[in-house]
Amino acid sequence: MKKRSAPLCLALMIVMALSFTYKPAPKINWMSFEEMQEAYQKEPRPVLIDLYTTWCGWCKVMDKKTYTHAKLVEYVNQNFYAVKFNAETKASISFLGKDYTYNKKDKINELAKTLAGYELGFPTTIFLSKLNAQPAVLSGYMKPEEMEAPLKYFGSKANDRQSFVEFEKGMNKEW
Repeated sequence: MKKRSAPLCLALMIVMALSFTYKPAPKINWMSFEEMQEAYQKEPRPVLIDLYTTWCGWCKVMDKKTYTHAKLVEYVNQNFYAVKFNAETKASISFLGKDYTYNKKDKINELAKTLAGYELGFPTTIFLSKLNAQPAVLSGYMKPEEMEAPLKYFGSKANDRQSFVEFEKGMNKEW
């Protein structure tokens, strides 16, 4: 009896192990400014910029809790070009034909100051409906459910038709 149950137990263990296979968390397809501009030339889409620093605790929480939310990730990947941008990068960044460099005095990349309107806080989420559009800046940590309305506002191009307040009043929240 013991000889017959060993193969059965082994087979059962294999079936159970296969049923619990690891599924990696969905990820946003983050791009560099260069990659985003190249993709935008082929197919224009709104742009989402995650402005962060390496020392920012809330930036890390947002990476773990907000930017891994399955519905948010799917929506961003389908409707936006997403750029993760370290505001303190010392690399020169070319954006819309202009080069932005690191400002030693302020310890910040000039592009971060330009995009955020010179009021820097971290994390900061920036939306561009078009590459040359006025940035829409949202400072601070945001939960997935707080990101839903602005993402859908720009992702659906509702910003061309109505104010954000009007859009949010009529929106059915799903997250």
